[in-house]
Amino acid sequence: MIKPFVYGALIGILGGLMGLGGAEFRLPVLTFIFDFTTLHAVIINLIVSWVTVIASLLFRWESWIAIEPYWHIVLTLLSGSLIGASMGASLASRIDEQKLDRIVAVLLGIIALIMITETLTRFDPLGFNTILMIFLGFGSGIIIGLFSSMLGVAGGELIIPTIALLYGVDIKIAGTLSLMISFPTIIVGLYRYRKREPFAIVKPNLSFIGSMASGSILGAWAGKSMLGWLSSSHLQIFLALILSLSAIKLYKKGMQ
Repeated sequence: MIKPFVYGALIGILGGLMGLGGAEFRLPVLTFIFDFTTLHAVIINLIVSWVTVIASLLFRWESWIAIEPYWHIVLTLLSGSLIGASMGASLASRIDEQKLDRIVAVLLGIIALIMITETLTRFDPLGFNTILMIFLGFGSGIIIGLFSSMLGVAGGELIIPTIALLYGVDIKIAGTLSLMISFPTIIVGLYRYRKREPFAIVKPNLSFIGSMASGSILGAWAGKSMLGWLSSSHLQIFLALILSLSAIKLYKKGMQ
């Protein structure tokens, strides 16, 4: 199982350089390189993302103390994301493959647009009143959960700018908060998929999943160590363009 390990490591490095898990790039690889159907790719991606999130939390253990004042943010976004993850998994399991291809393609395109926006925009906190912030955080959490379970991603590319925009939290702390929100969100998505027939793809592919997850963890660590070698903003724009092309290709596949 060298090939999934290598691809997992490469994706992990890219994700580590950008401060993300790289799952948004893993999904096109699973569909176009390894020929999994979109729904099977989403489930595998979700499992690998979960393992990667666990490793990332361990890598950041020294910063856990710093998140104590921000528990209200975690709980607000998490309350919405758990609902969104459950809804997304149910929706993805019920619709036909071609329609799922088109929906996932659109979501990937939105992720690409968000990645480009992040490099061009400074997120100043909105500064709304407390009640409105709670509703916005809860609503944002639902959207994040939908993206997570329908793409099989941890959702950091959505969670981090949301936290920065709504609450004005430092980007490094936002990264740790993002992982804490992603961990239970992914579990809910996996639990919902586990009840459905497509989850049967997991058992015969355990060695594949383990190999790709191991590569992703190693790559994420290497990418984090390589920070400063490359301009993360330029890299993010380049990879967003690649993601856009993947979205177009997947959409065309769904139209056939």
